[in-house]
Amino acid sequence: MANLKEIRNRITSVSSTMQITSAMKMVSAAKLKKAQDAITAMRPYANKLTELLQSLSGSLTEGGSKFADNRAVEKVLIVSITSNRGLCGAFNTNIIKRSAVLANETYGDKKVDFMAIGKKSNDTLGKNFNVVANHSAVYDELTFDNVAVIAESLMEQFTSGSYDKIELVYNKFKNAATQIVMSEQFLPIVPLAGESNSNSDYIFEPSKLEIVEQLIPKSLKTQLYKAIRDSYASEHGARMTAMHKATDNATELRDELKLTYNKARQAAITNEILEIVGGAEALSN
Repeated sequence: MANLKEIRNRITSVSSTMQITSAMKMVSAAKLKKAQDAITAMRPYANKLTELLQSLSGSLTEGGSKFADNRAVEKVLIVSITSNRGLCGAFNTNIIKRSAVLANETYGDKKVDFMAIGKKSNDTLGKNFNVVANHSAVYDELTFDNVAVIAESLMEQFTSGSYDKIELVYNKFKNAATQIVMSEQFLPIVPLAGESNSNSDYIFEPSKLEIVEQLIPKSLKTQLYKAIRDSYASEHGARMTAMHKATDNATELRDELKLTYNKARQAAITNEILEIVGGAEALSN
């Protein structure tokens, strides 16, 4: 059994860890509320924009939009969205695993590059794959304008023929304890089946194709911004949950150590009493 000093040191260490994890939990809870409100407020707009695009989606095939060019897939770009920091459970690991599966299995016979949004994906994927760009700094000021710059870069790389397909991999926020790993096609756009609106008697000015060509860039920027916002809210939810569990584990360990310490201290006191009694009896004899 460890001596009393070692147990006291461990109790102090565990208590310090518990204070840190508890503080991180509260910080993440505060950030989660703001991030959750942001993604919740954004989803209706993003869904309505998608619905509007769906009502005009026939023009993608009629006019041959450059963003819907389904050419032979030889070069693929995977946008892996993770966090800049750890201590959030399997949040980053799940994204990196899904990204690796896409690269090695789904597109195993293609040329695959990565764009990292988050230091964790850049550091980990960079060891085994070609990471052509890292946009970790976007989290320093997460605004639509900053994300739009990244989306424009992706659109330019697709239309120029640098890549034939671009996919996003990110965590979709469901609640603080649940994040859903998503992999969705960013480009080329797959025309949505909007049969319910195809026969509506609308007069378009300018033409449907021109309207779609203006809507698509806006829709793609919103899609990427929504994915990063989803990931950002998921990160804080995952970190809050992980720190909550870590705090509970530290509390349980501290209580066990205190019990062990008390038992060891009681045993030491008992031994001292026995030695005193034994010594007194030896003197009396």
